[in-house]
Amino acid sequence: MRIDILTVVPELLDGPLSHSIVQRAIDKQLAEVHIHNIRDYSTDKHKKVDDYAFSGGAGMVMTIQPIESAIEHLSKQRNYDEIIYTSPDGELFNQKIANSLSSYKNLIILCGHYKGIDHRVREQLITREISIGDYVLTGGELAAAVISDSIIRLIPGVLSDETSALTDSFQDNLLSPPVYTRPAEYKGWKVPDILLSGNTKKIEDWRHEQAIERTKKLRPGLI
Repeated sequence: MRIDILTVVPELLDGPLSHSIVQRAIDKQLAEVHIHNIRDYSTDKHKKVDDYAFSGGAGMVMTIQPIESAIEHLSKQRNYDEIIYTSPDGELFNQKIANSLSSYKNLIILCGHYKGIDHRVREQLITREISIGDYVLTGGELAAAVISDSIIRLIPGVLSDETSALTDSFQDNLLSPPVYTRPAEYKGWKVPDILLSGNTKKIEDWRHEQAIERTKKLRPGLI
């Protein structure tokens, strides 16, 4: 999988996408993440990428030309399955969407910034708009990092134990059950006896029951 991220602040993405599981996926050549500075595609002599909104109002708006030029440049090199715009009014990102996107080969993620982008970009170039929550960030870079991380970890071979992703929260519309590790007792705090029983069937039944109970209590809307 290849993900191309278009941003006006590439430095924000250096940390989140250059460590841990994402970096391991890149090292294994299972994923590529390329960060592009939109300013590099601006024809303005000052590399300007924003302007005032027509009809006034607070905040600057990202202009069409640098974005269109960046997308055109990349699209000449390969076909993209989706051109995603990170927007607070996009569809709410969830595990189902992550699963779907993880099967694609090439993605572009455009990070919103300032007051947003000229709406004609959304009408003419963007194929999908995604929000990671009902709140507003300074820019879409953190959202792009979240989306990229959640997608890449699902690619076969990325996780050392491929069953791990299948048991994550939300994979079956349930939260994960409680997990414990050694020691079995600490200051009187004990691991449930069932997990020490060695009875695989009963343990799996317990985990499923716990997942249902936790979901009912913490996220009833998922049931």
